[in-house]
Amino acid sequence: MIPQNGRALSFLTSTVFLILLVSIGCSGEHQGPGTSLDIELPEEVVKARATRQVEARAAASIGARKQILFGDLHVHTTFSPDAFLTSLPMMGGSGLHPPADACDFARLCADLDFWSINDHAEGISPQHWSETIDAINQCNDRAGDPRDPDSVAFLGWEWSQVGNTPETHYGHKNVILLETEREKVPSRPIAAPRPDFRVAAIPLVGQMLFSLIDFSKRQLYADYALYAEEVAAVPYCEPGVGTKDLPLDCHEVAADPRELHDKLDAWGTPSIVIPHGTSWGLMTPRGFDLSKELKAGQHDPDRQILMELYSGHGNAESYRDWPGAFAAGDDAFECPAPTGDYLSCCWRAGEIIRDRCENEDETSADPNAPGCEEREEEAREIYLAAGAAGHLTVPAADVDDWLDCDQCRDCFNPPLSHRPGGSAQNALALRSNDEKSGEELAYRFGLIGASDTHDSRPGNGFKEFGRLENTESLSRSSVTRVLLDRGEEPVARSRKMTLDEVPLAGRRHTERGASFLMTGGLAGVHAESRARESIWDAFQAREVYATSGDRILLWFDLVNGPQGEAPMGSIVAGQSDAPTFRVSAAGAFEQKPGCPEFVSDAMGPERLMSICLGECYHPSDRRHTIDRLEIVRIRAQAGEDEPIGSLIEDPWRVFECEEGSEECLAEWSDPEFALEAASGREVIYYARAIQASTLAVNTGGFRCQYDDEGRCIEVNPCYEDDRTSPHDDCLSENQEHAWSSPIFLSH
Repeated sequence: MIPQNGRALSFLTSTVFLILLVSIGCSGEHQGPGTSLDIELPEEVVKARATRQVEARAAASIGARKQILFGDLHVHTTFSPDAFLTSLPMMGGSGLHPPADACDFARLCADLDFWSINDHAEGISPQHWSETIDAINQCNDRAGDPRDPDSVAFLGWEWSQVGNTPETHYGHKNVILLETEREKVPSRPIAAPRPDFRVAAIPLVGQMLFSLIDFSKRQLYADYALYAEEVAAVPYCEPGVGTKDLPLDCHEVAADPRELHDKLDAWGTPSIVIPHGTSWGLMTPRGFDLSKELKAGQHDPDRQILMELYSGHGNAESYRDWPGAFAAGDDAFECPAPTGDYLSCCWRAGEIIRDRCENEDETSADPNAPGCEEREEEAREIYLAAGAAGHLTVPAADVDDWLDCDQCRDCFNPPLSHRPGGSAQNALALRSNDEKSGEELAYRFGLIGASDTHDSRPGNGFKEFGRLENTESLSRSSVTRVLLDRGEEPVARSRKMTLDEVPLAGRRHTERGASFLMTGGLAGVHAESRARESIWDAFQAREVYATSGDRILLWFDLVNGPQGEAPMGSIVAGQSDAPTFRVSAAGAFEQKPGCPEFVSDAMGPERLMSICLGECYHPSDRRHTIDRLEIVRIRAQAGEDEPIGSLIEDPWRVFECEEGSEECLAEWSDPEFALEAASGREVIYYARAIQASTLAVNTGGFRCQYDDEGRCIEVNPCYEDDRTSPHDDCLSENQEHAWSSPIFLSH
């Protein structure tokens, strides 16, 4: 936690800055939640969401079924400290987007059936939490009859923990609440121990300089300073006091997932905890493995029932047994040599230093310095010792220098520096046993997609445009880049550093990460009705699926379960016959440009551009074609020491679809199931539906040029510099995916 004198200093500097701004005619104003548009969507618009599915169900041989609803359970507004920061013009932002903007975007721009607000608890003051509750209730009031609303808004927050090492890292989790009434929800969001989110990310001198340079927008910088002051001024809650006994005006922290779950238990209100970003290398240490949380009793199987597989930060699906990928403890300081499909960044650090050494000007070289081979080995050791800040140990190394190190070359839309220990496939295969009860411990996740938007734009993946506005990419001003420039020279020797020397935000390799920021994914749910409780029931039943942003329709069922048919997400015991499965899919609608007329009329041209960027979900009558259906089979570990790699069969089955078909259907059996199940091993199945190629923002990653052996020898990244035009959306061919939740099957 931040020491008392640190909070006092932060409060003092913000106060001084505000006084200076007042002296030039500008004082900070509290930025509230805003006001969403007071309109109901036309009845025919909402009904069309269901009627558009009827024809697809018939073509895919699906009978009378639940309606598929689409939503986004990961939405940040400028009530999050990082979102407020990146909204500032000098940071590449276009201004504030409070909770009311998220409501309008979800209902009008994205035409969503549901969404949730998930601002970082670490940066939410008591006033902001109270205003969040009001904003969500206002949004639900706008949606009409709660038994059949045009959209459902869920209340929640994000618990944003980051550890320096695999042993101390648990990662980010979204908390979603069923209730929204003030007296039925926690009195405050429960944060992770992140003091860096409770102080201004821009130092006082930077805030002053931005205000002077960007004088016409100085009010925004004053408002940011006041926001930082409001958050920093909230005292930490007294430790050891029950969560329901704490005062309203304190900052509550849960040190780990178990404490978070215990605090949620104490409130007694229905809640779901959704891990996300589990394989995202920008925030996840090398060597991280979800097995730690399972073995340590940090997993709540009744609450942690969904996993965010896909977001605008990439796809966390795939397991890979790369050398060093699971290294921890002393092994974490061994740098693995490259293989045919993987290059570690520690190894690449050595290569960069050696290349510089061998090309060093002899007249300027230090005659007492180690030789090139020694410097190469030293660079690898220094990189590993610096952990998440390893890229900072090679002075002035740019994005091109690192090539595609730590990157998955054959994964679909992976995140930067994919950590396979945090993958969904690893999670589904893992098994452990409770030391006290002997009960088997497992992750039985339903799979969803989400946006992780920080611009109040839930469900922003309906069209592929606006890289800098519609993803988490930034286009910082030239002044900002100068201020952030470390003034380094590309010397031929690495520098030693520790993580303690680098603030958490400064450890991220943002220039590399910019090439992996895409439009977001979606959650599809099979629900009995549009009511909040029906959607919640689908969450609880895991009758959900993930998409990479397109509204692909997907059904996946066990046909001959002991109790009859069982849908995706089911946990089925007592299966005696060879299981027979059926998967059906229909492509997403091709989009027309612009927005429906009723949206343009309701919002007006200025708000339409500010909120929707001038584009909305606007379906034509034609669907994209489905290219193929793929089935993944995972056999659960028989013991926690059994290697994972041999248990994952991906793909296990592939069904090619009829060329040009908008729908696709496959049915098959698994006669091998009995052999696995007889030994007590659970078998897990899930389906992927894959559309024909279309263009998508930033899905080319580093856009490598490969040699004959498949090694990346040159990159062409998209990032926040003059080399990539702000008008370049970095479009690449992309096959949009939908992933069903698994069916868990055992004797």
